[in-house]
Amino acid sequence: MFKFAHIADCHIGANRDPTLRDLELSAFRAAVDRCIEERVNFILITGDLFHVNVPDMGAANEAVKKLREAKEAGIEIYAIYGSHDYSPNETSMIDVLDSAGLIRKVTRGRTVEGKLRLEFITDPKTGAKLAGLSARKRGIEKDFFELLDREALEREKGFKVFAFHSALTELKPGYLARMESIPLSLLPRGFDYYAGGHIHQHLLAQMPGYGKIGYPGPLFAGYPRDLELSARGEKRGFYIVYFEEGVKDVRFVEIPVCQYVYVEYDANGKNSAEAQRELLERLAELDVEGKLVVLRIKGELSGGKTSDISSARIRSLLAEKGALYVSINRFALTSKEYVSMRVSGEDATTIENRLFRENVGAVKVSNSTLKGEAGAKLAMELLKVLRQPQKLNEAKKDYEGRILREAVEALQLREVLG
Repeated sequence: MFKFAHIADCHIGANRDPTLRDLELSAFRAAVDRCIEERVNFILITGDLFHVNVPDMGAANEAVKKLREAKEAGIEIYAIYGSHDYSPNETSMIDVLDSAGLIRKVTRGRTVEGKLRLEFITDPKTGAKLAGLSARKRGIEKDFFELLDREALEREKGFKVFAFHSALTELKPGYLARMESIPLSLLPRGFDYYAGGHIHQHLLAQMPGYGKIGYPGPLFAGYPRDLELSARGEKRGFYIVYFEEGVKDVRFVEIPVCQYVYVEYDANGKNSAEAQRELLERLAELDVEGKLVVLRIKGELSGGKTSDISSARIRSLLAEKGALYVSINRFALTSKEYVSMRVSGEDATTIENRLFRENVGAVKVSNSTLKGEAGAKLAMELLKVLRQPQKLNEAKKDYEGRILREAVEALQLREVLG
């Protein structure tokens, strides 16, 4: 019996904090070590190996060392772009590793009679046939899936794996309701395993006409929400898929890198001084030694400012008690006295999206006028571009030029897509 590892959403380089960066790399190293121990025949990485297309070279170097160990152990490594490490002109670290022969992209194809015809890559040891479609930077995957020559893919015989980095509408968790997605019907039928990425939660499904559909979720955390879900019990890891002529079993392999403590505090009806005192007393009783603490503060204060509940004091207290790291989510905290615009949400992205949808009017882009949802999407795309940090050793002039180019691309892309 053969077996392969399905890994996704490593987001190497996502975290600037040294503690989180070390945990991020520890998770990746542990996953690759487990693949070597399990003697998998190959590893398939379905997007967002890195958090950006050209990642921090220190983090990238550590990841490449580990990939080299797997390669030297006789394990082939296949990959596709994710929405983060995607590059339209093939300047991603993924392309560098592909050119160096360390990994192989499984997204090669050509246009035939107006259709995108993907080419299968056959794993030499197992005979498994792999094909896939990468994510795109600004959520236009659906357009490419609609161009896909599904019939050609479905005619191919043998054990087949389809790799993709998109949310499926039918499988989206409730809290990701507003995430862009594609319908299941756009996937080619008859594959033995569909290796997904992009949804940061592990799930396994079986749908009529399709084989097993797997999303392993992130190895550690690309976003603060990932830390919160982990602290609330969501397991992190990857899948090992056992197969012969078809899939025999799919096993989730947990990769624990630290212990968590999750605290949810409701400040509703309390003034800021009372809430801070009560919260600090509660935190002082916790055993947080060597643990990653995730604190969620919610509710509406009866008086005082939300900033009166000092994050600095909270972090200082927990650091004295030996906490490994402290993540504080206060996006659902409001005050009666200091609210000019009230938008509910659990994280910054959700709140920003709702603010744009509720407050952005018609947007004029060249000869097009974008209204409502389209205008909000454009605003989110531009915000994402403008938030990009300056890369290591990137000159200020080059950084400003890159941001300007990508902002213009976002505007042009939205104009083309309507």
